[in-house]
Amino acid sequence: MTLHADLDPKPQDPALNGILKLAVLAVGGQGGGVLTGWIESLGRANGYAVQATSVAGVAQRTGATVYYIEMCPASARPPVFSLMPSAGDVDIMITAEMMEAGRAIIRGFVTPDRTTLITSTHRALAVSEKMVPGDGIASSAEVLAGAEIAARRLITADFDALAVGAGSVISASLFGALAASNALPFPRTAFEATIRSGGKGIEPSLHAFAAGFAAVGAKAATGQGDMAPPKPASAPTGPRKMMDQWNTLAARARAMPAPVAEMALLGLRKVVDFQDIAYGSTYLDHLDAVLAQDSLVKHHALTTACAKYIANAMAYDDVIRVADLKTHSRRSARIRDEMAVRPDHLLQVTEYMHPRATEIAGLLPARWGQAVSDSPKWMTRLDAWVNKGRRYRSDTLRAYLMLYFVAGLKRRRLGTYRHAQEMTHMTRWLQTALGYLPQNYDLAVQVVKCHRLIKGYSDTHARGQSKFDRVLAGIALVAAREDAADWAMRLRDAALKDEPGTALDGAVQTIRSFA
Repeated sequence: MTLHADLDPKPQDPALNGILKLAVLAVGGQGGGVLTGWIESLGRANGYAVQATSVAGVAQRTGATVYYIEMCPASARPPVFSLMPSAGDVDIMITAEMMEAGRAIIRGFVTPDRTTLITSTHRALAVSEKMVPGDGIASSAEVLAGAEIAARRLITADFDALAVGAGSVISASLFGALAASNALPFPRTAFEATIRSGGKGIEPSLHAFAAGFAAVGAKAATGQGDMAPPKPASAPTGPRKMMDQWNTLAARARAMPAPVAEMALLGLRKVVDFQDIAYGSTYLDHLDAVLAQDSLVKHHALTTACAKYIANAMAYDDVIRVADLKTHSRRSARIRDEMAVRPDHLLQVTEYMHPRATEIAGLLPARWGQAVSDSPKWMTRLDAWVNKGRRYRSDTLRAYLMLYFVAGLKRRRLGTYRHAQEMTHMTRWLQTALGYLPQNYDLAVQVVKCHRLIKGYSDTHARGQSKFDRVLAGIALVAAREDAADWAMRLRDAALKDEPGTALDGAVQTIRSFA
């Protein structure tokens, strides 16, 4: 929790004798309407005339809604209230998510001479952030820096985590933060009485309210942000014989140069979890081959990049992996935790599946799968048979056993047509990258990093592989230039900007104009 501004009680603001203006920005499911209702009831119960309005938006999920409240002490003359907030004319702004605070600042609702800004630091990613093929997440740090300048008082904490920890929703913890901010002329008991008058979910809401109030009142400004430190990865466990084999492989990884060893251990865990110990040994063999050609002067940047992306290439997403993930106990525990399932609850999980002929052919033995894929007649028949959307309840025995059977094909994975395709592609990619090594070390590193374009399965995998091929073709046009590594990075970044590849097309055309 971070807190900016002194929260000691101040003399009553003369402006409170007039109209107090408060806005709430929240997306669907965050209880913005509940919070607004509480504030409205709070004002009325304490002798204020209050008006509340809301305008729904379509920013993300079910839409970002602007809730607006105006209140003033009741008098013989009825006040005239506005229906919507105006730029530069908001006393209190509450946002239930970090990017909503940014939108409030952009719209001019937060001003340094007037506005108390209360915002949660957690993120609920917008559709525009999720649809970017690369990392499309907007910077929370930039929004926080802007908020520190734009607001008269800034109060931040992960109010969503506080609410979840109390068994409630964020509206209750934000209500507690509002009470602790002293921005409204009402005592804490009045806020709590408002929650009790609601009649539903009283105890969890009061617990979340208290958590939000305490977070603000504690003034715990550590300067280290609101994010909890990442949990260390759990140590592998298993039969003694397999653990001995794992420890031998882990020792090989740790013996690599320091910049490489950390990434190699992570990659080793990934490929062993994907397949088995022998597959992990193959992974380290690939790294050893790259390391033998690497340069100490360059701090082994090439092998470090390969440690990450060879692991990704070897642990590709296929039907077997998807089925394995869907039947894993960790997934079941995560779903139950996210849905706050209690012992007396009944949880039903519906899986949506839409396999294509390509995925089914990939499960066949390599030579058989190759023959089927090369036959338009058989691919058409196979597609007509399987290419249909299906929904399965994986909490039922029949659907679970079906997924469990597919996951069990893991033992035959290395003989499948899909595995042969992936290994052929990986070999060609590494040969291309290492082919640039003698004349341009940095270019070789950038070609290795281009593998981040390939991810997912089905259509997502096909689109990524298509972009990967186009990027490598573009790199070949500028490979002889001194700035080839810079152009490779630009092409890769362009490919990650949008799903259709419009930015990549523009970058390739630019290269062709001078290459």
